[in-house]
Amino acid sequence: MDGNGRWARRRHLPRATGHRAGVSTIRPVMEACHAAGVHILTLYAFSTENWSRPRHEVAALMQLFGDTIDSEVGEMNAEGIQIRAIGDRSKLSPRLQKKVRAAEEVTSANTRAILNVAINYGGRHEIVAAVRDLAVRGADLSQLDTETLSGALYTAGLPDPDLIIRTAGEMRISNFMLWQAAYAEIYVTETLWPDFGAADIDRALAAYARRDRRFGAVPDAAALVEEAVVAPASL
Repeated sequence: MDGNGRWARRRHLPRATGHRAGVSTIRPVMEACHAAGVHILTLYAFSTENWSRPRHEVAALMQLFGDTIDSEVGEMNAEGIQIRAIGDRSKLSPRLQKKVRAAEEVTSANTRAILNVAINYGGRHEIVAAVRDLAVRGADLSQLDTETLSGALYTAGLPDPDLIIRTAGEMRISNFMLWQAAYAEIYVTETLWPDFGAADIDRALAAYARRDRRFGAVPDAAALVEEAVVAPASL
């Protein structure tokens, strides 16, 4: 969810205002995803690297996370949305950790949709933490396989993402779901996150629908012939 700061700067507003505007984008995006049949959504809210931002900005973000939990969880629970926090929550304040746990507990039985909020999340940190956890549990790491490691990640039990959307024109993964995104399709838009909405979701899903997902496999001869026949007609 990139571009909050630029959105605010273009309007000569504080960065914190841009972050608040970004929060207001979440609900319409969730609704658009659900209407399109996408029922698992992950929002990259705060990375392990974001602690290096100015102290006042980090404090404002943490306050915003807590305020958003207070204002949104009741309605999300009523709508059947399960909330999960992924990331290392140990660096969050005890008060915010308590709010996160309460949000997860009260929505844990919901099945209409899943909202993952990645807070203090980093893909490298996640993989290292998973291996350490397996070692503590006595796993034989010399026999480690992909299923075992996947089951130790924050996203255990969830499917890998099909589509990653990057707003504000940024052309990098930024340490996000490095393991899970191995074959995810990536869609980049110049739209800043506070301006992102249902129409942008529609465009992203339309672009995704046109992708040929091969997961590293070579297409068979029949597919190659079909492409050779179809391609000239589509020029």
